[in-house]
Amino acid sequence: MAAYRSAAGFQRVLNAVKHVCLMQRCGVIICRYSTVYDPNEKTFDKILIANRGEIACRVIKTCKKMGIKTVAVHSDVDSSAVHVKMADEAVCVGPAPTSKSYLNMDAIMNAIKQTGAQAVHPGYGFLSENKEFAKRLEAEGVTFIGPDTHAIQAMGDKIESKLIAKAAKVNTIPGFDGVVKDAEEAVKIAGEIGYPVMIKASAGGGGKGMRIAWNDEETREGFRFSSQEAASSFGDDRLLIEKFIDNPRHIEIQVLADKHGNALWLNERECSIQRRNQKVVEEAPSTFLDPDTRRAMGEQAVSLAKAVKYSSAGTVEFLVDTKKNFYFLEMNTRLQVEHPITECITGLDLVQQMILIAKGYKLQQKQSDIPINGWAIESRVYAEDPYKSFGLPSIGRLSQYQEPLDLPNVRVDSGIQEGSDISIYYDPMISKLVTYGKTREEALKKMEEALDNYVIRGVTHNIPLLREIIVHPRFVSGDISTKFLPEVYPDGFKGHMLTAGERRELLATAAALYVAAQLRSQKFLGDLRVSIVPAESRQWELCVELDQGVHMLGVSRSGNNYTVEIDGEKVEVSGEWNLASALLPITINGKHRNLQCLLRTAAGEITLQYLGTSFKLRVLSKLAAYLSKHMPEKIPEDTSSILRSPMPGSVVAVSVKPGDNVAEGQEICVIEAMKMQNSMTAAKTAKVKSVHCKAGDTVGEGDLLVELE
Repeated sequence: MAAYRSAAGFQRVLNAVKHVCLMQRCGVIICRYSTVYDPNEKTFDKILIANRGEIACRVIKTCKKMGIKTVAVHSDVDSSAVHVKMADEAVCVGPAPTSKSYLNMDAIMNAIKQTGAQAVHPGYGFLSENKEFAKRLEAEGVTFIGPDTHAIQAMGDKIESKLIAKAAKVNTIPGFDGVVKDAEEAVKIAGEIGYPVMIKASAGGGGKGMRIAWNDEETREGFRFSSQEAASSFGDDRLLIEKFIDNPRHIEIQVLADKHGNALWLNERECSIQRRNQKVVEEAPSTFLDPDTRRAMGEQAVSLAKAVKYSSAGTVEFLVDTKKNFYFLEMNTRLQVEHPITECITGLDLVQQMILIAKGYKLQQKQSDIPINGWAIESRVYAEDPYKSFGLPSIGRLSQYQEPLDLPNVRVDSGIQEGSDISIYYDPMISKLVTYGKTREEALKKMEEALDNYVIRGVTHNIPLLREIIVHPRFVSGDISTKFLPEVYPDGFKGHMLTAGERRELLATAAALYVAAQLRSQKFLGDLRVSIVPAESRQWELCVELDQGVHMLGVSRSGNNYTVEIDGEKVEVSGEWNLASALLPITINGKHRNLQCLLRTAAGEITLQYLGTSFKLRVLSKLAAYLSKHMPEKIPEDTSSILRSPMPGSVVAVSVKPGDNVAEGQEICVIEAMKMQNSMTAAKTAKVKSVHCKAGDTVGEGDLLVELE
C-alpha cells in the first residue's frame, strides 16, 4: 500500500521557492527557453510525476510556472530527495528496487487515486514507454502526458517500428526484421547480413541490451548478455540484429505533434559522443548537417510521426554515415534526456508543450516559426570513474556540492543537493550541465568554464573526461563519430596529459598554496600565534613531487603574489588564497585559472583539480624532503592473483569454483551495476584458490571476488 503524506510543511515550501528561483539568479540568464503562462489556457489542476531525480524536478518547474499542483512519487530511500521536497504532495510507492517502487504500477495507480491527480507525466525511463501503464491510466480516466498506446506499441518495438518506417518511406538500416530465437540463429543471421552487426533489445533504449559483434564468438556472447540485460531492464528479452554502420554519427530529430494531425520537427541534436552506447556529450545543432540534409531528416521524422498518429514530444534517432546518408535507428516516444539543448536553440518549453498537447490544444507554431538561435551543448555529469571503461558507476554521499549557476548562459538540470546519496539502485547521473552561446565556440568556452567551477565531493565523477572531450582538437573541429572515445583513447582514458608549461603552472600553484597554508597556520585572528617567532619569511626552498618526478623550487612572496622558480623558469602566481573555499581562482602568468583543492594534509599532500583532472602532489621543505628518503616504501598489492570488483553492484552469476583451472581472459563472474552487466575475467592462467561471492550478493568497489593460486 502506498504511503501518503502532505507536503505543505514549511521546509517543502522553502525548497519549492528555492528551485523555482534557480531559473534566474542575480540577474544572470540560466536557461534559454520560456514558459508562457496563459491563465485562460486551462490544463490540469494536479499532475503526478511518475519518475524521480532531475527529470521529475524539471517537470515540476514547468508545472509551477503554469499554476499546476504536483505530486511526487518516491521509494523509501528517496524520501528526502529534491523532487520530493519540490512537489506539493508526495507518496511513497515502495522500497528501493525499481521493480518494487518506480516500476510498481499498482502502487502508482493507488497514489493517483489518493491524491486526485488528473494527469501523469512519466519523464523518461521507468514507465514512460510502457503501453500497459498508459492503458491503465486511460481506463481510470487519467491523462497520460505522452502519445497514445498505439504509438507507444508501434515505436517501442524496434521490429515493428522498422517495418512502419519502411512503409512511411523513412531510410532504414539493412537487417533481420524478425525476433532472433537463440545464439546459433544469431550467428547465422549475422553471417548473412555481414559483420559487423548490432545486437539489440527489441523493447530497449538508453544503450541497455545492446552489443556490437565482429565475429561469431562475439555474436554468441552478445546474444547472452543483451538478452539478460533486456530482461532485467524491460522485462522483455527479445532481440533483433541489423547491420552496424561503421564510423557513424548519431543524430536525432526532435518532433512535436498534436492530436489534430499537426507535426513539427524542432531541428537536430548531435549525440555521437558515447560510451557503451550511452550518450555523454550532446549539442544542438550539429556541425555536420547542411540545411538540405537537416530538412530531409526532419521531414522523414515528421512522416514517421504522422504514420503512427503521434501526439506529444518525441525523438526520431538516425545514424548518419560520412557521406550524409542517414538511416532510421529508433523512435523514443517520450521526452529525451538531452531535450534542454533543443529548448535553448528554439526557445520552446517542451514540457509545457507536452502538457498542452495532452489537454488537446493545437500547436501554436508552424514549421517556419522554428528557429536555430545560437548553439547549446550538454554534458552529462555522472557519478562514475572515467578511468575505468570510460565510466563505471561510483556510489557515495555528496559531502559538498556546488553548481556553477552564477555563470551566465549556464543551465543545470539536477535532482540532487549537498548531502544526497548516489546509490546502486538508480542511474548514476548527477546532472545535465548545459551551456549556451551565440556561436559554438562561445558555448564550448562557457562549458569549459562551467566544468572548472562545478564542485562535487564525496563521489568519483566524470568531469575529467567531459572537459577533455570538449577541448580535444577533433571535437572542437567537429570531426566526431560514435567511435570517438575508443579512437581518441585506445588504451582507455588517462586524464589530462600535461604539457611542460602546464606542469610548471601546477607545480607553482601547489608550492604557493603550501606556503599560503603555512603562513595562515602561524596566525590567529590576524596576529602571530607565538609572539617570539622570528619575522615572517619571504623566501622558501621547497621540494614538490608529481608523477614520481621530484622538483626543487624557490618561492618568494609579496602580499598575495608568489614568484616560483622551476628549472630556471619563473612562474608568477597570484590570488586571494581563500583556503576554506571549494574553488581556487588564481592568475598564473597573467592567465586566469580556476582550480579546486580536493585534499591538503599536514604531511604536505595536496590534490588539485587542474584543467578538469585531479593531480596528486607532495610539497615538502628541503629538510623534510631529505628525511623522507629514509622512509620505507609501501609494496603494492599483486593484483594478478586476485579479482576485485571494479564498481559497486550485484553479482549476477559466478562461473568458477575452487579448484577450477582458468585461462587468461576467461569469464569468472558477471557484475550488474545500474542495470548494465559487466563480465569480470581472469588476469592470468591459474587455478582458482577461493571464491568470495555468489549470485545475488551485493558488492562494493574493491571487494574481493575471487583468489587465484
